[in-house]
Order: sequence, then C-alpha cells, then structure tokens
Amino acid sequence: MKAPDAPASGLQLSLLALITGLAAVVRFHALADKSFWFDEGVGVAIARLDWYNFARILWRREANMSLYYLFLRGWLRLSGSEFFIRSLSVVFAVISVPVIFLLGRKLFDARTGLIAAALLAVNAYYVQYSQEARSYPLMVLLCMISSLYFLKSLENPSRQHRALYILSSVLAVYAHFYSVLVIGAQWASLRLLDRGRVPGETKNDWRWIALGIAPVGAFVVTTGAGPLRWVERPGWRELWKFAIEFTGNGGPILLLACVAGVVAALIPAWRTWRVRRVPWEDWKYRFLALWLFFPALLVLVLSLVKPLFVLRYFLASLPALLLLVACGVARLRRPVLIAPAALCLIFLCGRGTVRGYREDIDIERDDWRFATRYLLEHAQAGDALLFHVPMGRMPYEFYRSLSTAGSSPMVLYPHHADHITFLDFVEKPDDEQLKKLLPQHPRVWLVLNHAQGANGSPDARSQELTQMLEILYPHTELEGFLGVEILLYSQGRDAITNP
Repeated sequence: MKAPDAPASGLQLSLLALITGLAAVVRFHALADKSFWFDEGVGVAIARLDWYNFARILWRREANMSLYYLFLRGWLRLSGSEFFIRSLSVVFAVISVPVIFLLGRKLFDARTGLIAAALLAVNAYYVQYSQEARSYPLMVLLCMISSLYFLKSLENPSRQHRALYILSSVLAVYAHFYSVLVIGAQWASLRLLDRGRVPGETKNDWRWIALGIAPVGAFVVTTGAGPLRWVERPGWRELWKFAIEFTGNGGPILLLACVAGVVAALIPAWRTWRVRRVPWEDWKYRFLALWLFFPALLVLVLSLVKPLFVLRYFLASLPALLLLVACGVARLRRPVLIAPAALCLIFLCGRGTVRGYREDIDIERDDWRFATRYLLEHAQAGDALLFHVPMGRMPYEFYRSLSTAGSSPMVLYPHHADHITFLDFVEKPDDEQLKKLLPQHPRVWLVLNHAQGANGSPDARSQELTQMLEILYPHTELEGFLGVEILLYSQGRDAITNP
C-alpha cells in the first residue's frame, strides 16, 4: 500500500494557491454576461418556493439536484442577482481544485496533483458549468471528496474516514443522480484489488450508502425516465463532438493530446491486465479507468433501450480523465519536457475557455433576459400571458422580479394561485377554461420556448395554442429571441406600442 502522504512543501502550496486563484478568476470573469437559460430559471424558481411547495415539486418531478436547491435556498437570502446566484457554483468549482490536487498526490505524487489541478482550473467544459446556476460543480466536488475518502478508507479504515466516505457519497447522489455511477465504479474497482488490501469494514459502508440513497431509488421507480424524455440517442458524430467538448473544447489536437496522456498513464498497468486482482500500485490505474469509462459506457448501453446520454451528466468523471492525463505528462522520460507539455495542454484548454465566453459549448441557451425585457416594455394594462411550456414561466418570473417595469401581463397559463406553486411546474392545460378567460383580455401574449418538433415543424402543443388564439384574435405580431419566440395576439394592427 502507498505510504502516508508527506506534507506539501511551501512551493507546492504556493503553486496550488496560484492555480486556485486562476480557477476563481476565469470563473468570475463574465459571470453574468449570458442570460439565464431555461434550466437555470427553473432551478431558481424551485429554490424560491415555500417549504411545502418545495418538498412537493422535489418529490413529484425535480428530486435530482435536490441538495443544490437546498444550498441555493440559503444563498438566495443574501442576494438575488444573476452574478451572485451563479457565484455559488463558482465557489464549489474553486474548492474542487485543491481537492483534485489531494487526489493526485494520494494516487501518485504532488507534481501530478498540481498538473491535474491546473487542467481542471482551465478546462473549458468545467468552466462553462461552473458559471451556471446548476448543480454540476457540486456533483464534481462531492464525487472527488467521495473518491478521496474511498482511497483513505482503503489505506486506513478508521471510523472518521469511513463516515466521511459514506456521507460524501450519499450527498453526491443527492447533488446529481448520475453520481451513483461513480459510486458504482468504486464498488467495481474493489473486485480488482488484492483481497488482502480490502478492509472487511467496507461491506457495511455499502449498506449505509444504499440506505442513504434509498429515497432516490424510490423516486426513480415512481417517476421513471419521464424527466429525461427530451434526451435523444447519440450517434457517432455526437459522440465525437462530446469527446471534443469534454476534453476542454480545444479541438482534435487537445483531444489527441489527452488520449496520449491517458495511454501513457495506463502503460504500467498493461503488464498485469490478465490478472484479476492486483496490488495497489497497479490497481490505482484500474480505479481511475473505471471512474472515467464505466459511467459513460453503462449509460450508452442503456441508451440502446432508452436514451439517457447527456454529456454534462458525466462531469463527475472529468477528474479521472485529468488525473490520468496529468499522470501521463508527469511520466515523461525527460523531466525538462514536463513543464512545456503541461503548459501546452493548459494553453489549449485556455483557448477553449476563451471561446466559451463568447458561445456556449453544448447547450441551446434561450435568451430569457431580453425576451422578458421586450415583453414587459411593450405590455399594457389588461394584457394576458400564456406559456407554451409551463416551466417557461419560471425564467420569465426571475427576470420580471429584477425588472422595474410598471405593469406586467396577467398569467393565465400556468396559473394556480397568486404565487408560484408546485402545480405551476407540472400543470396540465385546461383549454376549455382558457377559452372562457381569453375574451376578457384585449391582447394576449404567447411565449414559445423551443417549440419545434423533431422534423422542424411546430410541436403539437404550440399548434393547439396558436389555433385557439387565431380564432379569437385576428392580428398577430411575432418577435424572435434566441430559443424564445413571443407572439402578440390582438384585435387591431396597432398592437405594439413603444414604451
């Protein structure tokens, strides 16, 4: 077994502090430049619910990321600006940098840990999701802490190490359900470690973890894959694109460099590949390989039946990739080449990050900021408002709460009470009731959010709404925004008035 870690030197700590500072700078830069997209708006709306409705929406539909929503509830008490809300993710992401250093030092040495920390600090894909009001940085952080204490428990199965391993593993699953795949990779890796190195206490650890995540299992069995019905089955072109983005959005050169680093790292394990159980020095490579590949490969197989593959859901495997790449770089035969090789990788990652400030990597961002501003600036007293997707109301309500506009339309759908409730997230349309309410309003706004079907034509619900409104209102005006279309239905042609 690996000897206990020596304390980090002053130089190592100084370099780690610089890398952590770099991680903070690249994430706080331009943090509020982009509009909240659909998922961010929905997440903030969930966190703003009262406790009763908060618990109901989690159990009915949004249990995934529930731990993040709890953190966000407290965070929102301090400020409600875009910058501050997103800064919670930045905090989790910045903390993850020293944690990957500790992992690298535990598995290999401090030099490998520093290289991995630098790569994580500037990885464009991780930077993008560190700037979103979503749970992905929290998931990555908790999965790394879980893996760190998984290793510590193997080395020294003390009550403290095991308790922290169980706690971090359970919390990781509540941060994002796909974290259970990382826990599964840990469990599978023990089947490859020399039996004498596996403490007997680990059996109880798995029981406690299973008990802790049992409510997640109940939710999945009850809800099924309904919340993921929008996911499409990936083809080879999509998988290639995923690989480019996951490695840092640096193009084929960065992807090939990362592949070379992983191969160089795994070479020592090749000599024992036919042996099922191996000592620690060989096992650690298998552990990282399982952490990196097992979640994605398992979901790809399951996607043959039901598409479940979403690249950002596998961010928890990114530390394993970067640790292997860092190990491959640190293993260069000539030490003089290590620094240039690491700097080259950092440069390629940084270039992808700079591009990421201008355009998103793998999401279709909807511009709710300007769509809401336009709607509120042109709304008149007595106007009504309908949303094509019920949860599209949530990002609108967020930006409405920041607006100083004097009036806003009356929301007819989704609408259940004078304040947002869990039913407004999942309410089924009642078109007969809408037909009774619409004539009371001289103008009606309809907000469409990504309303195109698979063939590019309007989806069924948007067609139903537009047909209903066209019967009552002869004149229509359209304004388009990124991912959002706003239609105004009225009796006359002078419907839009400048504020």
